[in-house]
Amino acid sequence: MPSSEMNRRSFLWMTLGVVVTPIPRTSFFSLKPSGMPLAEIGATPGVPPEPYQFPKDFNWGTATAAYQIEGAWNEDGKGESIWDRYAHTVGNIKGATTGDVACDSYHRYKEDVALMKAMHVNSYRFSISWPRIQPTGTGVPNQKGLDYYSRLVDALLEAKIRPLATLYHWELPQALDEKGGWTNRDLAGYFADYSGIVAKALGDRITNWAIFNEPWIFTALGYFMGIHAPGHTSTPEFIRTTHVVNLAQGQSFRAIKAARPNAKVGTAFNMSASEPKTSSEADVAAAERYHAFRNLWFIDPAVKGEYPKILADRFPPEALGVQTGDMEITKVPLDFFGINYYNRSIVADADNWESLHLTSTEGKQGPKTEFGWEVWPDSFHDLLLRISRDYNQPVIEITENGCGYGDVPDEHGRVSDQRRTDFYRAYIGAVARAIKDGANIRGYHAWSLMDNFEWAEGYTQKFGLAYVDFRNQKRTIKDSGKWYGNLAATGKLS
Repeated sequence: MPSSEMNRRSFLWMTLGVVVTPIPRTSFFSLKPSGMPLAEIGATPGVPPEPYQFPKDFNWGTATAAYQIEGAWNEDGKGESIWDRYAHTVGNIKGATTGDVACDSYHRYKEDVALMKAMHVNSYRFSISWPRIQPTGTGVPNQKGLDYYSRLVDALLEAKIRPLATLYHWELPQALDEKGGWTNRDLAGYFADYSGIVAKALGDRITNWAIFNEPWIFTALGYFMGIHAPGHTSTPEFIRTTHVVNLAQGQSFRAIKAARPNAKVGTAFNMSASEPKTSSEADVAAAERYHAFRNLWFIDPAVKGEYPKILADRFPPEALGVQTGDMEITKVPLDFFGINYYNRSIVADADNWESLHLTSTEGKQGPKTEFGWEVWPDSFHDLLLRISRDYNQPVIEITENGCGYGDVPDEHGRVSDQRRTDFYRAYIGAVARAIKDGANIRGYHAWSLMDNFEWAEGYTQKFGLAYVDFRNQKRTIKDSGKWYGNLAATGKLS
């Protein structure tokens, strides 16, 4: 493997928190021995979560994404997306599967709303497919696409479920990829136009909007590593795309507010708690660099009108493609921070990459989900408090949190998935602790409502509160979904 490719891979694993080098089993943090039963892990390692009564107005929700559940990939005027093209290319997806049908929610959305109603949730975070609204990414909107989402929103409201719509969950129209995708500065304007169209059409019933889902992930995995659509592998492209996305975030915010001044607008940022490997000054500084790049790269341009200062000498404006007046465009007063959270990262100073000078591994002390992610809810609590402290107690929505376990129905049709229930009890316990400690958290959305198409993993990972038999599309609420439903109905964690 050429050295340039090794640098690219090392950098991505470093920033995603995937193992690059082994780390000692002890550090100055209080660590839980590996192999501890999941049921014993609480919001603090080894301590079960304390009983807690959530506020009556707390939003209990589930989350999905259009490509992962809708299917109907070429129906009713929908255009091709980069994920349609990517999934149809042999070798990109495990099992050579696609999202062509997925959960068939385009036709079965009423069943899905009924699932949520049975779970007593009062909030649903879903995404809108850009090419379903504008088949080529520009021009006159496709009315049939707007009508579909209008029917979905009406069904949610009838069930007394709040719609929280994400405008971009990775479905770039293929026609715009052929114009340069997110490396093309014009995309910021195209995306703002699309945002305005959707806000005008649906904003009479949708108040809460997330502009992007996980901008760090779709830029890094799509333009740097090539393991997500559109499959590019260029460091300069990746860095430039992050700036175009920040421009688009600012322009989209303004377009939504212009169409619907009372809208509440944020973004769903994926975050990983950054913990230094040791208490050395070098490791602590490296963890701060990681935190800035991994967690703040799309927040600071909005909140402060600048990229994190700690990285200013490592990513100069010319590398990002910053032009005069750009940072005034990126700066917008987000109404809330959406936080997607799955795992923590242990960071050390290292001389393995010229820009960030650090190495990162996933935590290894807690048990692992079947997807290989460590279960360590205390890090979730700590991150929530840090964001709250550093950004003057912003409104926070937990827009995703969940776990992959492959439990299937038994001979009686029951899906007993105690590990998932234990996971949610622990992580929601961490949310409860954060609220008690002063964080302004107004909602929690479990990932996911049901098993679905998990991007490059195809159908090999099951994150749902409901099991889906993809042979006949039958939905079955798992034991974890019943537990979550009881929590949503009572607000009482015990």
